Amino acid sequence: MRLATAQLVNNGALLEQTMANLDSHTCNYRVLWVPGVNRNTIKNREAKNIPPYPGPNRMRDCYCTVNLDQEEVFRTKIIEKSLCPFYGEDFYCEIPRSFRHLSFYIFDRDVFRRDSSIGKVAVKKEDLQKYHGKDTWFQLQPVSADSEVQGKVHLELRLSEVITDSGVINHKLATRVLECQGLPIVNGQCDPYAAVSLLGPSRSEAKKTKVKRKTNNPQFEEVFYFEVTRPLSYTKRQFDVEEEDVDKLALRVDLWNASNLKFGDEFLGGVRVPLRVLGQAGVHDAWYFLQPRENGGKSVKVEELGSLRLNIVYTEDHVFPSEHYTPLRDLLLHSANVGPVSASTAHILGEVCREKQEAAIPLVRLFLHYGKIVPFISAIAHAEVNRTQDPNTIFRGNSLTSKCIDETMKLAGMHYLQVTLKPIIDEICTEHKPCEIDPVKLKESENLETNRENLRHYVDRIFNVITTSGVRCPTVMCDIFFSLRESAATRFQVDQDVRYTAVSSFIFLRFFAPAILSPNLFHLRPHHPDPATSRTLTLISKTIQTLGSLAKSKSVFQWYFSRPFPLRFMIKRAQGRNRFGMKNFKKRWFRLTNHEFTYHKTKGEGALCSIPIENILAVERLEEESFKMKNMFQVIQPERALYIQANNCVEARDWIDILTKVSQCNRKRLSTYHPSAYLNGHWLCCKLSADTAPGCTPCTGGLPANIQLDVDGDRETERIYSLFSTYMTKLIKMQEACGSKSVYDGPEQEEYSSFVIDDPQETYKTLKLIVSAVQTLEQQHTKYKRDKFKKTKIGSQEHPIGDKSFQCYIRQQSESSTYSI
Repeated sequence: MRLATAQLVNNGALLEQTMANLDSHTCNYRVLWVPGVNRNTIKNREAKNIPPYPGPNRMRDCYCTVNLDQEEVFRTKIIEKSLCPFYGEDFYCEIPRSFRHLSFYIFDRDVFRRDSSIGKVAVKKEDLQKYHGKDTWFQLQPVSADSEVQGKVHLELRLSEVITDSGVINHKLATRVLECQGLPIVNGQCDPYAAVSLLGPSRSEAKKTKVKRKTNNPQFEEVFYFEVTRPLSYTKRQFDVEEEDVDKLALRVDLWNASNLKFGDEFLGGVRVPLRVLGQAGVHDAWYFLQPRENGGKSVKVEELGSLRLNIVYTEDHVFPSEHYTPLRDLLLHSANVGPVSASTAHILGEVCREKQEAAIPLVRLFLHYGKIVPFISAIAHAEVNRTQDPNTIFRGNSLTSKCIDETMKLAGMHYLQVTLKPIIDEICTEHKPCEIDPVKLKESENLETNRENLRHYVDRIFNVITTSGVRCPTVMCDIFFSLRESAATRFQVDQDVRYTAVSSFIFLRFFAPAILSPNLFHLRPHHPDPATSRTLTLISKTIQTLGSLAKSKSVFQWYFSRPFPLRFMIKRAQGRNRFGMKNFKKRWFRLTNHEFTYHKTKGEGALCSIPIENILAVERLEEESFKMKNMFQVIQPERALYIQANNCVEARDWIDILTKVSQCNRKRLSTYHPSAYLNGHWLCCKLSADTAPGCTPCTGGLPANIQLDVDGDRETERIYSLFSTYMTKLIKMQEACGSKSVYDGPEQEEYSSFVIDDPQETYKTLKLIVSAVQTLEQQHTKYKRDKFKKTKIGSQEHPIGDKSFQCYIRQQSESSTYSI
C-alpha cells in the first residue's frame, strides 16, 4: 500500500507532508486480466456536533480510524478538548485485499487513556463511486456488536420428497452449512458456530453446528433437516411447494462466537434466505454475505452522534497484458527526449490533471521502474527554471517538477530518513523536555530560558546529523539534486547562492522538516506523538525549515543509501532450532538493521535470534490456511523459514517490502518458494514430503537496482491511462488551445491560459497520439467489462449474495431457467 501526501493542520497553517511508501501488489503473477488493483485516497477533513462528555468537563479528545471492514489501517492524531475536531489528514493507499466496507470510527480517549467509540461511517464498496472526489458530510451511526459483521457463508438447500410409513408424502428441507470465510476476530479469538432456523408464520426451529476452535474460516460441512408442511390441496402430480406457502417460509443462519464470558456468545453475522429461491429445481447452492442482526442497533438518534466530513477517491484498475500498453508507454518514456518537454506526454498529463500529485505518483513509479527518472525530472526541472523570473521563488510552487521530486524522495529516501533522524526523534519523544518559547503558551512551572536552551540543543543536534549524513543519501536523489543545481546555476549566473537554495528547499522544507513534524507518518514513531511532544516537534521543524532556506552546503550532493528499520512488535512461530522444542507462537520485538534481522523477548533485552542479512534467501507471504492466521509472511533461510504474523495487512506488506530490499543483492536468493508451511510431514502447497524440496511457486522479489521498488510498469501505465480517460475533455480543450495559438498570434484566450504550451504544433501532435492510444485502450476496457458482466455469477464465492443483490440473483436464475427450457 502506498501512502502519499497528507495535509496536516497545525496552528492554522496547512503543512504539506510526505508519507511512507508501503508498496503493495494485489497479484504477484501475470494472468490475462489482473482485476482489483484498488486505490483509495481519503481526505479526513473534520467532524462536528460530537455529543458532549457527560460531566463537568464536556469536551472530548477524539481521533478517527480508517478501517477495511474491521481491520484498522490508519489512525489520525488526537484532537484535544473539542466537539468539532478538525483533522485535515489525507490517507492514500493501494488496497491489497478484497473488502466490503470502508469504515471510519470516531473514538474518544478519557483521562485514564481508555478509548470508547462514539460513532462510525461505513461505506459499502459498491457505493464508493457515489462519493468519488466529493466533499461529503456523513451522519455518524451507532456502533454495536450486532452491526459489526463481516465475512460470508456457503449454504446448500435441497427440498426432497419423503414417503412416510403411512404412505403420506411429506417434504423435507435439507440445509447444508458448508463453510464461512473472513469472520471477524472478537477479543483476539474466533470460535464460531452456526445456528440454523426455519422461520414462518408459526414456526421457529433452531439447530446448531459444532464449534470450530481458533479459526475465522470454519469448515462446518453439517446438514440439518426441517419438515415443510404441505397444503391440503397437494396431490402426487404437484412436486413443487406452492408459491403462497413458500413465500411464508425462510431459512435463518446466524454465526456466533462461542465465548467463555458471562455476557454470552457474540453475534458475528447472519443471513435470511427466503425459500422461494429454490424455484422449480428445488435446489439452491450459493454464497451469502453475512448481514447485521435486524433491530440490533442501539436506540440512539443518528443526529445526536454528530457527523464526519470526508472526501473519498476510489479507483479500481484492470491491468491488461503488457503489449496493450506499448503505444502509451512508449510515448511516456520518450518524454525526456521531446523538445520542448512541455510537448511531451508526461508533461501534458500534469497539465490536464486536477492536482499535480495525481500525475506525479504513477509517473515517478513508471520512470523509476524503467530507470529514466533522472533524465525526465532533469528535463521538466530545466524547463521550469527557465520560466522562473525570480531566483527567490525557484521550485516554490506545487508544480509537476516539485511533486515528482517529492514523490521520488518519498520512495527512495525513506530508509535514509530512518537512519538519520530516528535516534534523535526517539530521544525527544522519550525525554519530554519542555521547549515552548511562546510566553503566552508557557506553563507556570516552566522557565523560558530553560525551554529555549532545550530547543536549541535539539535543533543543533538534528541540523548536525542532517548536514553530516553524507554517506546515506540515495544515489538517485544525488543525481537529481546535481541536475537542479546545474540548471539553477546556468539560469541565474549572477546569484551564486541559488544553486544551493534550489536544492536545500527540497532537502529541508520538503523532506526532513515534514518527517520531524509528523514522525509517525514516516515510520520514525509507531503512533502520533502526544500534544506536548507534537508542539516540540513543530518548533523544531519550523526552525529547520528556516535554517534550510539559508543552507549553502555542497554535502547534499555526496550522499548515498543506507537501510535501517525500527523495532516492531509481532508474533512469530518457533523455528525448530531445538530439535525437541515446541513450535508454538510467541510475541517478540523485531528489529532490522543493514547487517541483521533480530528478534527480542522485550524491547530492551539482547537478541534471542539474529539472522544475518546475507542469509535471507527470500521474503514472501504465507498462505492463510497454513496456520489459520491472517497477515503471515515468511523469512526463508538456508536451513529453515521463520514464520511471522504482522499486526495488519499494511504492516505485513511493509515488512515484506523492506526485507526484500535489504536482501535483494544476496547471491543465493531463491527463484522459487513454498507459499504454504511444512506441516505433518509435507508441504501444504505441493504435498511434497521432503522438507528440502525446491519451491513450487516463483518468488516475487523486487528490482535489483539502486532503489529496489516492487513496481509493475503495466499497472502504472494503466493508472495513467485512467487519468487521461478521466480528463479527456481537458485533452480536447488543450487541442483547441494549440489550434488557437497557432492561428491567432495575439493575446491568449482566457479559457486556454491555464495550459503551458511552448510549441503548439509539437504539442498538438503529441495530443493526437495520446487520444488515439487512450481510445484504443478504452475499447479494450469496454470489451473486458462486457465479458466480465456476462461471466458474473451472483451467489458464487467471488460474488456472494448481499442485501442489494438478492433480486438480481432471482432475476438471473429466472433468465437461466427460461433459457434452458
